[in-house]
Amino acid sequence: MIPKMEVYQQLLKSKIVAVIRGKDAQEAIAVAEASIQGGLKAIEVTYTTPNVARVFEKLSESDALIGAGTVLDAETARHAILHGAKFVVSPHFDSSIAKLCNRYSVPYLPGCMTVKEMVQANEYGCDILKLFPANGFEPSFIGSVNGPLPHVRIMPTGGINIENMNDWLKAGAVAVGIGSDLTKTYRSSGEDAVSELVKDYLNRLA
Repeated sequence: MIPKMEVYQQLLKSKIVAVIRGKDAQEAIAVAEASIQGGLKAIEVTYTTPNVARVFEKLSESDALIGAGTVLDAETARHAILHGAKFVVSPHFDSSIAKLCNRYSVPYLPGCMTVKEMVQANEYGCDILKLFPANGFEPSFIGSVNGPLPHVRIMPTGGINIENMNDWLKAGAVAVGIGSDLTKTYRSSGEDAVSELVKDYLNRLA
């Protein structure tokens, strides 16, 4: 098991988390492997993907950090952890998920939209909070939050693309989640195109 703080450090170092939401396990595996081939080392596979356990099993062979997304309850979080997820992400904050993840020393990144939700998530030991959906906010929102809450670390997800990614990072985001770009590219152009798109993201990041 990777120590909890090491997982956080890897997420912070990566800066970009690929959020993979496949129509089936095969598609999710293909997009994830192409993303890893392109250089991304943090992959979140969502529980909206059918037969997601097969995806975790296959990706466990890679050297990437694999997490579970769209986790809606503690039962699903436990399933994810038992199948090798190194971090757990949800579109909302749930105290039962936070408690379970703390019990097993697994990072929990809950979705938050309000200062109240962020404070509550912090109280339950969540060190990185997912601003979701980020396309309802401007990057300056992070600075507004960090005024009264300077210790809050925010990862915007939803509506992040290659054009606005650096705007969010410069505004204080510790990482960003990208997803729809990768899936759309795979469906239109295949795995090699996904790898090239990931390289473009990483080059833009640098």
